[in-house]
Amino acid sequence: MVKNNISNIMVIFGGTGDLTHRKLMPALYNLKYQKILPENFAVVSIGRRDKTEEQYRKEVLESVKNYSRFDIDEKVWQDLSERIYYKRFDFVYDNGYMELSSFLKELDEKYNTKGNRVYYLAVAPEYFGIIVEKLYRHGMVNNETSWQRVVIEKPFGEDLESARKLNKIITDVFTERNTYRIDHYLGKEMLQNIMIIRFANVFFEPVWNRRYIDNVQISSNEIVGIENRGGYYEKAGALRDMVQNHMLQLLTLTAMEPPVNLDTESIRDEKVKVLKSLEIFTPEAVEKNVVRGQYAGYRQEDKVSPTSSTETFVALKVHVENFRWAGVPFYIRTGKRMPEKSTQIVIQFKPLPGILYFKEYKNLLPNLLVIKIQPEEGVKLQFNAKVPGAGDITIQPVNMDFCQNCQISNNSPEAYERLLYDVMRGDSTLFTRWDEVEYSWKFVDAIAEAWKDKTPDFPNYQPGTWGPKEANELLLRDNRMWWNV
Repeated sequence: MVKNNISNIMVIFGGTGDLTHRKLMPALYNLKYQKILPENFAVVSIGRRDKTEEQYRKEVLESVKNYSRFDIDEKVWQDLSERIYYKRFDFVYDNGYMELSSFLKELDEKYNTKGNRVYYLAVAPEYFGIIVEKLYRHGMVNNETSWQRVVIEKPFGEDLESARKLNKIITDVFTERNTYRIDHYLGKEMLQNIMIIRFANVFFEPVWNRRYIDNVQISSNEIVGIENRGGYYEKAGALRDMVQNHMLQLLTLTAMEPPVNLDTESIRDEKVKVLKSLEIFTPEAVEKNVVRGQYAGYRQEDKVSPTSSTETFVALKVHVENFRWAGVPFYIRTGKRMPEKSTQIVIQFKPLPGILYFKEYKNLLPNLLVIKIQPEEGVKLQFNAKVPGAGDITIQPVNMDFCQNCQISNNSPEAYERLLYDVMRGDSTLFTRWDEVEYSWKFVDAIAEAWKDKTPDFPNYQPGTWGPKEANELLLRDNRMWWNV
């Protein structure tokens, strides 16, 4: 697609917030640095704080210095900074939208952006519907001779009912085609690599099924706590903050069938089939197969209730009920204040029959395929081999280890670079379709409902540990263990 077709003005609601400064502006600078950003482009940041344009640009420069993966090139920054504008108004009132509409038309003339817009809602979820309706009311969404797209950050609703209401408000204005529900995990390099690992290598796909795979473990752990997000986290918890979106997206890419081709809808169709195949938990199944935890000290965090029952850790066992995966457990784990920061998928293969080496050597470790998503990006294959030397044979696990960001100083493209560029060019492959959101909420709501009337014994794990002991017992009772590799 030629760059002229992606000419646009990006309007960021929440222009003074953390997301804009830590992710969006550095990503735009990186795109500009790589000569990917269209020539006909401008950014208008909307915030409620009183700032001059000069002040705002200086603040953005500091953010780019701190968070960009490239050094500041004065010429590149100068060109980008001149295209960054700041407007102050409250999202709730009409006056600001009237002024914004006129200002965007002026910028269209200046930058030849032809009315194309990316509206990025980097704001609290309660403003999503308000902003969309105001944009429509003031004639800033038509999608006739130009395109207008909206980008929504998670959480997309608080449950299935609220998500359905929000979806109707947004798609009535922008349509599904122009609604981009962003999950930044889908922009990560190794997540995009999962399909290539599976479907572009002859030796993986034939064994990617219940006949050869014993279990799948999907983990996303953080060393930090909730930092300054107490108000948000009290409403969300790990179940809504991580499982409903990131973790289930990892599961769908791991478990999906090969798509009929590589177009956006074909890939999404296969992901939805996985979500539809997930067992829906009964209250009894939740009691047996879902573990929740809260780290000691969470209740002392800012804006957190001293009697909070919000979970900061979730581990669960779930089955994908189709022919490929029948009987294979998927174990999901995510938590705050864990021993290390890591997101990875571990495929544990079944052992060989108890003959030959498996008869003589009782403690051979299983074959593992580890897909490392962050912070290290790569693939590790663990298999058994002989220890060199004469005398009795000793067998030990050895690793074939590929790391794609180890030798380039962790300079892999940021997820938001790919995602912002995809929005501009109208590629929604790495964004979640409504039915993905819908089935994810159905799955999560069953767990939340079972928890509703039960008071957990919190806190139940210490910071720096792997969560409550029940998470280990979830696997031990199946004669399995978590792989922290």
